[in-house]
Amino acid sequence: MYFKSEISFNWLLSRNIHEVKELSRAMLACHLWDMKSDLVPRLIRLKTGDSWNHSLRDTARAASALAAIGIVYPDVSAWILSKQKGNSWNEEVYDTAYALITLADMGIANERGCSWLVDTYGPAWEHPGTTALILQALISQGRLEDNDTPDWKEFIKERAGWLLSRHTIGEAWGPIATSNLVMQALLLAGYSRQLEEAKLWLISGRNANGSWGKGTGDITATSLSLITLAYFREENLKE
Repeated sequence: MYFKSEISFNWLLSRNIHEVKELSRAMLACHLWDMKSDLVPRLIRLKTGDSWNHSLRDTARAASALAAIGIVYPDVSAWILSKQKGNSWNEEVYDTAYALITLADMGIANERGCSWLVDTYGPAWEHPGTTALILQALISQGRLEDNDTPDWKEFIKERAGWLLSRHTIGEAWGPIATSNLVMQALLLAGYSRQLEEAKLWLISGRNANGSWGKGTGDITATSLSLITLAYFREENLKE
């Protein structure tokens, strides 16, 4: 199925995007599709000292999006590292995964955090969205030259298989945000050929106005969907 992105970006860039989370996702989507926008300076203006809103997740999302276009703030990476206590961030799976993804995007290896995710993984985290975020963190960190641990590769392979087994035709992995996170993780792990049905589901779920999400559309759902489809496009170009 051929996908045209223009209608989606017409909708997205006509929205009042002002939250860090939304700006970060939309900015990354624009970058991946080579779309011009004013989102980069708007996101940078929201930086408060060495972070965004003194929030780990806001800072992680913003820093990752900016790193994709080559903007890296050493004070931000130092701030993120300063929040690591022991091996994790707040002993919390999402905070730790987001921090590790961002550090990897900034070229910083953190083996302790990755090992904590693998060693602590259990039934409470066995949810498609949670598992996908963990895989993204491990894959991103594993691409760094000095942070490639064999044990992680086996964990990634096993958990990717579990995610594929949870796919439901016509529903993917449930909510649009969760399904996007899962597809992104599996694409990063090299499973693009197993995701054809999911890709068709994603494209067919676009609203008539170009957005994704319930009602008249949702900024984050639309941005995440465009990011996922950009990953699919990159995989197709490799083949």
